Amino acid sequence: MSEPGGTDAAAFCAELVRTHDFARYASTLFVPAVERRALLAIYAFNAEISRVHELVSQPLPGEIRLQWWSDMLAGSGHGSVEGNPVAAELLLAIRNFRLPVEPLSRLVEEHQFDLYNDPMPSMAALEGYLNETASALFSLAARVMARPSEEIDHLARHAGLAQGIAQVIAALPRDASRRQLFLPLQFLEQHGGGIEDVFSGKQTPQLRAAIDQLIGEATSHLKTALSLLPTVSPAMRPIFLPLALLERDLARMSRTSTDPFAPQVTSRLRVLWTVWRASRRREFGG
Repeated sequence: MSEPGGTDAAAFCAELVRTHDFARYASTLFVPAVERRALLAIYAFNAEISRVHELVSQPLPGEIRLQWWSDMLAGSGHGSVEGNPVAAELLLAIRNFRLPVEPLSRLVEEHQFDLYNDPMPSMAALEGYLNETASALFSLAARVMARPSEEIDHLARHAGLAQGIAQVIAALPRDASRRQLFLPLQFLEQHGGGIEDVFSGKQTPQLRAAIDQLIGEATSHLKTALSLLPTVSPAMRPIFLPLALLERDLARMSRTSTDPFAPQVTSRLRVLWTVWRASRRREFGG
């Protein structure tokens, strides 16, 4: 079997995920080596796409970067794909595990939203965005571990919504500094607030109420996801281990004393400890 990029490309992907998505990196430590390599390729691809808006100062260069990935997935890429270790590893994973390309292409398209300063208008819009990004990522990872099913997709949807909403809240300081709003404008307006409540960088009662509403949505999806975990194959449950981190994060976020604009850093040791403990819990297959 031809393996463009080989072990160097695999190591590059592993390091990229370890650096930018440590919770998912930690979860791959609980799966066999062959599947782990494919998972790291998918997660490295996600890290590349998710970070595009942080690496450019204007939308056009970001659009060009995302278009390269769209062309690559469509088989009409320009330049050597083998020269990009993430692309090489992703194509290998697609081939070895017969992964569908369409969800990967939609993930790229959805992240075009990140390049512009249009506010996320509603909860329905945020759910649509997260379904094509965070939920799709869980679903794709699950295909590496087991045959697809409606039960798995149902679990992946709720897992992605829970994780994605928590990430929206966690990213509030960074996004506000860029005058970007992923927190649904609908929630702010329902509580008498507006965009400037976020961009001011100071917590207001209106913003606190909107955040609490969003935390409630995430908590509900997390509860559903955890209840669904025992219904799927134990072999795939490790990919959902990052959910264990959400329980503590959402509890912290819900405390009124927590400043949503103060960046929260969780040590890698704490992540590893939390993920290891979760791996021994019944719902995660322990």
